[in-house]
Amino acid sequence: MATRVLQRVSTGLKQTQNRLQASGQVTVVVRGLSAIREDSWFKSLFVRKVDPRKDAHSHLLAKKEDNNLYKVQFHNVKPECLEEYNKLCEDVLPSIHADPEYPCELVGTWNTWYGEQDQAVHLWRYRGGYPALTEVMNKLRQNKAFMNYRNERGKMLLSRRNQLLLEFSFWNEPVPRSGPNIYELRSYQLRPGTMIEWGNYWARAIEIRQQNQEAVGGFFSQIGSLYTVHHLWAYKDLQSRENIRNAAWNREGWDEVVYYTVPLIQHMESRIMIPMKSSPLK
Repeated sequence: MATRVLQRVSTGLKQTQNRLQASGQVTVVVRGLSAIREDSWFKSLFVRKVDPRKDAHSHLLAKKEDNNLYKVQFHNVKPECLEEYNKLCEDVLPSIHADPEYPCELVGTWNTWYGEQDQAVHLWRYRGGYPALTEVMNKLRQNKAFMNYRNERGKMLLSRRNQLLLEFSFWNEPVPRSGPNIYELRSYQLRPGTMIEWGNYWARAIEIRQQNQEAVGGFFSQIGSLYTVHHLWAYKDLQSRENIRNAAWNREGWDEVVYYTVPLIQHMESRIMIPMKSSPLK
């Protein structure tokens, strides 16, 4: 039946085109149809909130009321050393977090449960941006306990990498949470030039995903792998994660966010993480 309908439509369009060609009006109609299609397409998109031509992406998307810089560390640990590595971190990292001489805070520290195995993830916040980061690095070089920690840590690692991040303006700042929780770090490698578009869609999407207080923090890279986005979520367990994510599809606008943001992604990855004992995010 659908085939017959399409055939009838095609025949009708051809007849109309022939009549209009005879009268010289076909160009106007084609242009009119093109304009209608373009108008419909643009109406289907979200209204842009940010003009990417006016400033650097970091200035447009990051919070302006503070000057926080974040660092995420990924440490791939030798499987036989993971327990010893965790104890070493628990002995040293909280002391840096608690020392007022260091303008930095340990936001969270985890072991990956599902995803890349035998991996530790640490998230630090530097209040004061790059100057605070430089100050902390200089002071740590003079900290004998930290230098001993680095030497011992090096013997336990297979590889390590880090990124410097800024926080999206429309996400809440990560704050300590009571537990027990599991955490999901969803990482997206975007196509270059699409960060503004991603931010515009998620500025609306985060309102949908905040209803269960599962949103912890949202970040985008400045140094390291570029055009990378990290979304950090907290759930009571894997089943509550499944229930909350499924419920989002029943809320108006979520399907459109997924539809329009998926084409912006080159690669995506999910880690389910368990907090270490010393993590402020329990």
